[in-house]
Amino acid sequence: MTQTVWIARHGNRIDFVNPEWFNTAERRYDPYLSPDGLVQAKQLARRLVGEGITQIFSSPFLRTVQTAEAIAKTLDLPIKLDWGLGEWLNPEWMKESPEILPMETLMAQFPLIDSTYPMGTSNYPETWEECLMRTKEVVQRLVAAYPDDNLLLIGHGASVIGTAMGLIPTLRETDIHASLCCLVKLVHQQGEWMMELNGDTSHLSETEEDIRFN
Repeated sequence: MTQTVWIARHGNRIDFVNPEWFNTAERRYDPYLSPDGLVQAKQLARRLVGEGITQIFSSPFLRTVQTAEAIAKTLDLPIKLDWGLGEWLNPEWMKESPEILPMETLMAQFPLIDSTYPMGTSNYPETWEECLMRTKEVVQRLVAAYPDDNLLLIGHGASVIGTAMGLIPTLRETDIHASLCCLVKLVHQQGEWMMELNGDTSHLSETEEDIRFN
């Protein structure tokens, strides 16, 4: 029996479109999707129809939850939030632990969130090596816990790279194309994981020329 893990990055974010947003934002490390990012999320959702996905896991940051919601609505699936898929908590990017919306607020805005799933906690700050270890551990935990399911993991540039490397250790960081709203497809066959898609953006009408992480 084969298992498939799809890994997606969130769509374009408001502070990439309007850098001034950061200066007055209430939660400056938790930007929401820009208008074109919302379009990208819907295009990603249409791309995943018919792919047999049975479980959706998302980082709890607003931009990833918004991306997950578009897909969850289309596929009629719940969303499980997991801090293991969260952004790299890099102290050079974030001067303090990032504030996200409380679970009660997220659930009110996004009713497809599964309230019974344990989200875990963040661990700010973290090094790049710690981020890679965290994302490796979460993907290995999820494929072991849901061996009969095809999973979709929605995260950030760092977590796309880390989860892919977590299943295929021979990959290097630079091997993985983690652009906005991209798709990585990993398939488990005959005891090993293989990459069938690497940062695919063919479903998007507009793509970024330079890959940005923060």
